[in-house]
Amino acid sequence: DDLAQDFWLAVWRAWAGFRAECSERTFILRIAHNRALSRVCRGRLPAVDLEEAGELADTGPGPERALASLQDAERLMEGLRRLPLVSRQVMSLSLEGVAQREIAEILGTSESNVAVRMHRARNSLRAWLEE
Repeated sequence: DDLAQDFWLAVWRAWAGFRAECSERTFILRIAHNRALSRVCRGRLPAVDLEEAGELADTGPGPERALASLQDAERLMEGLRRLPLVSRQVMSLSLEGVAQREIAEILGTSESNVAVRMHRARNSLRAWLEE
């Protein structure tokens, strides 16, 4: 909640300076990226108390499949954490479905640089996951 509030406040403050040099989506994603990066640099997000979260209906797959999916996701996240920051940024945005052109605008670099970073990051992840 704090990060979301910080993000929307930053968008509200920055909106007056929006010059339409990129799409509104890219502008907002860049702000979100910068806020999240600042939060990561300051420390981890606080843990949520699961007892306060309440119970949810189980609509997911069976326990074996759920465990396998969870292990795969944890392994992918561990692989992402091992990447250098610039590679991690590119892969995180790509996994969110952001196009290379928009990633370049968000990170303030060229599309070809994004493609190179993404290629290197995928190779590093693939090698680490195959170990």
